[in-house]
Amino acid sequence: MVFTSFNFLIFFPLLATLYFLFPTKHRWLILLAGSYFFYINIKPVYALLLAGVTLSTYLFTRLIDNTPNESRKKTYLVLNIVLILLPLFFFKYFGVVNEGIFGLLESLNVRWPLPSIELLLPVGISFYTFMAIGYTIDVYNEEVAAEKNLGIVALFVSFFPLILSGPIERAGNMLPQFRARKGPDYDMIVGGMKLMLWGYFMKLVVADRVGIYVDAVYHNIGEHNGTSLLFAAALYPFQVYADLGGYSLIAIGTAKILGMNVMDNFRRPFFATSMAEFWRRWHISLISWLTDYVYTPLSFAFRKYRVRGIVTALLITFLISGVWHGASLTFVIWGLMQGIFVSIEALTVKPRNNFAQRFNLKKRGWYIAVGCLVTFTLFAASQVFARADNLQDAFLVYARILSTSGPLFIGVPSILLFGLFGIGMMMLKDFTDEFMPSRFLLFENKHKPVRILSYSAVILLIFLIGVFDGGEFIYFQF
Repeated sequence: MVFTSFNFLIFFPLLATLYFLFPTKHRWLILLAGSYFFYINIKPVYALLLAGVTLSTYLFTRLIDNTPNESRKKTYLVLNIVLILLPLFFFKYFGVVNEGIFGLLESLNVRWPLPSIELLLPVGISFYTFMAIGYTIDVYNEEVAAEKNLGIVALFVSFFPLILSGPIERAGNMLPQFRARKGPDYDMIVGGMKLMLWGYFMKLVVADRVGIYVDAVYHNIGEHNGTSLLFAAALYPFQVYADLGGYSLIAIGTAKILGMNVMDNFRRPFFATSMAEFWRRWHISLISWLTDYVYTPLSFAFRKYRVRGIVTALLITFLISGVWHGASLTFVIWGLMQGIFVSIEALTVKPRNNFAQRFNLKKRGWYIAVGCLVTFTLFAASQVFARADNLQDAFLVYARILSTSGPLFIGVPSILLFGLFGIGMMMLKDFTDEFMPSRFLLFENKHKPVRILSYSAVILLIFLIGVFDGGEFIYFQF
């Protein structure tokens, strides 16, 4: 079951109604049962893996919480992290390692009698793995107390709005909310529905329609010239933003209707003027998780190396981000590129700031626009590796862009035009939210007719030009 399926449009209202009708003390049981029903509808066997990760997390966090011996606490921490990571490594990386061994043996003319094994990655495993690890570390650091109720822990790991593609939440935020005894909140329900509506617009009107064009180009790289490949490379960041950003808004809105506040995952990233700022706005839950649990400990460990230690910590953190996204060299390079971009900025931050302050540039519109354009260009260039199927295709895209030109591939004109229209609306909303937050209000307008007209227009656009067979969300593969 996914957010864009007809089944979800039946499942969620029924679940929400039952949730609010149930006694407040035991409402978490409805959410737990609903979350497992939601996940089982994707592939039932994956629920066993989810339950195993949950049970391990519950047992070891209780052991950590009840053990005064610091050395033993650390042993429990490491053991649980290893147990949680084993399924992720097996399903996500075993195939790559296995194929690599087969390739090496074949190059040495060694025959291996066993067949190769292809594994299907359990949906959401990367996300709930990070949530379980974060919870374990927080208990170890005494930032949260170990939850004594196994069912509440199970709900935290499996909470259906978050399990498939995040946001990657923290136990300190979610556990108290699961226990809170409060009734339906009109403002939260309305706010959640607004978020869901715009999320569906981003996914169905922007991401899936733009994706048709991008897929047509990337699936036949050898048949397209540099102009078309450059255009597709420029469109792909908008597709990913609309896809994961749309999913995040639906997830946050769904949780909000149920009375839960979930962290934001995107904050108008294409208006960032540097790569460091970009990564504070893009996939916020992942980057904040990596910052807290990877970068901060590494930078502390490397503190004696000063600037070199910071750069090393940044490179390792973004390398882990790349490997988390995918078990291929393309994502390793993608992660390293992000680390290099941010490291260069960290090394040059003082002279750049001095230059900007000297000429009072930070408030100049053209300076902000140039910063946004450079940041977007760097990100789009790196996304070629994220989108290409392999290194050969990625390098071919770069080679064609730099060496060939010609007429732009259009395909079906309406697909491209409607996709560009969707991007325009999405970016216009982000622009007004970024620079004129109190003007041009539509969903939040104080006049009810304006609000109703806005909702109606977005719903009409979704039904008229939305793509309802565009497939799964991009981040389901991660």
